Amino acid sequence: MLLKLGSKGDEVKQLQTKLGLTSDGSFGPGTEKAVKEWQTENGLTSDGVIGDKSWSKMFGSTEVTKEIVSETLNLDKLKGHIPDSVIDQIPETAKRFNITNNLRLAHFLSQCHQESGNFKAVLENLNYSSDRLKVIFGKYFPGTLSESYAKQPEKIGSRVYGNRLGNGDENTKEGFLFRGRGYIQLTGKVNYASFTKFIGEDCVSNPDLVANKYPLASAAFFFNSNKLWTICDQGSTDEIVTKVTKRVNGGTHGLTERIGYFKKYHNLLK
Repeated sequence: MLLKLGSKGDEVKQLQTKLGLTSDGSFGPGTEKAVKEWQTENGLTSDGVIGDKSWSKMFGSTEVTKEIVSETLNLDKLKGHIPDSVIDQIPETAKRFNITNNLRLAHFLSQCHQESGNFKAVLENLNYSSDRLKVIFGKYFPGTLSESYAKQPEKIGSRVYGNRLGNGDENTKEGFLFRGRGYIQLTGKVNYASFTKFIGEDCVSNPDLVANKYPLASAAFFFNSNKLWTICDQGSTDEIVTKVTKRVNGGTHGLTERIGYFKKYHNLLK
C-alpha cells in the first residue's frame, strides 16, 4: 500500500471519505495536508504518505475485523436462513454503518427481507399496468393519462420521480436512471450522491453499483442516515418493529410479515 501526492483511484477515494474530504480519487495537496494532520493526531510520522502502517491504523485489518464482527453478531447462525451472498456483505457493512449488536442486525435484516422479497429484488420494478399505476402512483396519472404510460418503465420512472429527489424533469429521464436500487431501495439523484460521498465510489455515474455491489450497504446507509439505530435499540417488541417499519416504509405495509421476520432473526441471533 502506497498512496501519496499524485496517486489516483478507488483507494484514494476511500481515504478521502475517511478523512471527510470530497472523494474525487485524486491525491492532491488538500488530501496530503489532511493526511499529515491525521498522522500527527495518531502518533505517526507526519509525511503525508499512506503506507501499510498508516492504512492499517486508519482502517484496521479487514480479516481481523471480519472475524470480530462475525463473532459478535453470531453470523454463523444465519447460515441457511438468508443467502450466503448477503451474509458475506454483513461484516464490512456492519463496520461502516454502526450495526454494533444483534438487536440492530435483527431489525435491519427483517426490513431488508420484506423490502426486497427475501433478498431477491435489488432494482425497482416499474413495469405497471394502467390500473396499477392509478393505485400506486395515482396522483401522477390523473384521468386517462396512465394508459399512455402503462408497461413502459422508463416513462413511468421518469414521470414519477422527475423534478424531485434531486432529479431533473421528466424529459431528462433521471427519475428512471435513479430509481430504487438495493435491498431498501435507494431512490433519487440526491440520495445516490450522498451515498457516493460516504462509500467512496461513484454511484451517480454508475448507479447500478447500488444494485450489484452495494445492495446491503445502501440499505444500511439509509438506516444510519435516518438515525434508525436509536429506535432499534429501544427493544424487541412489536411496537418497536412498527416504529422502524413506519420510518422505512412510510406506513405499515407488510407489518405482520416484518414482525415475523424480526422474531425469526432475533431468535436466531441470540
